[in-house]
Amino acid sequence: MTLADRRVVLGVSGGIACYKACTIARRLTEKGAAVDVVLTASAQEFVGPVTFEALTHRPVLTSLWQRDAALAHIELAQHSDLILVAPATANLLARAAQGLADDFLTALLLARTTRVAVAPAMNDEMFAHDATTKNLDILRARGWVVVGPAVGPLAEGQSLRPGRMSEPEHIVAIAERILRAERGALAGKQVLVTAGPTREAIDPVRVVTNRSSGRMGYEVAAAAYGRGADVTLISGPTSLDPPFGVRMVSVENTADLRDAVGDHLPQADLLVMAAAPADYLPEHPSDQKRPRTDGPLQVTLLPTDDVLEATRDRRKPGAVMVGFALETGDGIERARTKLARKHLNMIALNMANETGSGFEVETNDVTLVMADTTERLPLMSKREVAERLLDAAERML
Repeated sequence: MTLADRRVVLGVSGGIACYKACTIARRLTEKGAAVDVVLTASAQEFVGPVTFEALTHRPVLTSLWQRDAALAHIELAQHSDLILVAPATANLLARAAQGLADDFLTALLLARTTRVAVAPAMNDEMFAHDATTKNLDILRARGWVVVGPAVGPLAEGQSLRPGRMSEPEHIVAIAERILRAERGALAGKQVLVTAGPTREAIDPVRVVTNRSSGRMGYEVAAAAYGRGADVTLISGPTSLDPPFGVRMVSVENTADLRDAVGDHLPQADLLVMAAAPADYLPEHPSDQKRPRTDGPLQVTLLPTDDVLEATRDRRKPGAVMVGFALETGDGIERARTKLARKHLNMIALNMANETGSGFEVETNDVTLVMADTTERLPLMSKREVAERLLDAAERML
């Protein structure tokens, strides 16, 4: 519930992308926001008020003449935390830029005292038109945030130019960032996150690696972006989509990871080392695939570099360093030993034998280990773990 106690007005103007606004309303509501939906007359030709009432559990506003809502446009304009218009048609943008107030949504926008974000959605020719460009320039000059548009298929067919509304997940990510940045210690900070496994080549086909999916690090990166941080994610090979708004650096092996961390660490206010680098690499990797018919294969493995140790002299003074540990047995004592040896502020400890924890699952059972205290978290989603971990890290900044 990262948006609990936040109030969002979702304005929906009339375009085929209206159906995506339903997903936006649902996601914002799931995050705890109170979502007040305002539909233009043309939007109601695509999606009716009842749909949004069911998704948000709140009444929907459709007209300045709506019964018992004579001043609702003023109340919402002055007592919301964000006005988000998605989709924002060319017509809506033009009316807003000119200061028209001829329906509920434009009157609300003219009376607003809060932040505004718009997600344009229209034909690519309409978006490229000089009039639309000038209207968006006017709105940006007023401090409005413009999300997208994206390139992709339009109602009339394929397109290679902007016009398609950004995906709901991207719009929600930006809305969350706007809403949370003013309150958190990570706003404007440089956050470096590592994620995923590394792979050490035996030959061009075979590798030494581990079962890390990278999901924990990706969730930390996404959560940090949502708090207003400037996030760089260094990732080993995974099948995950990059988190929205995050700079990606792809690496293959542990040496690549070490070098990438060393390059970015001097600027980082917070490092979260969630990657699971391979601990060993073949002493003599082959540049040719060895046929199985050659019989038994013996591979001598050597330890890889410890990335945190190898990059310690690259750390920014005062930066917060967070590591991860996957242990069995007396994990807390081992984590405390690592904490001291690697000069970290915190370690997120996973127990390898705990059900629902660690690799290849969407949940995690973590203990946050600091020098003088521990915080045991219950089994929860990896996104929830990421939020709790960043809560603790923010207190150290």
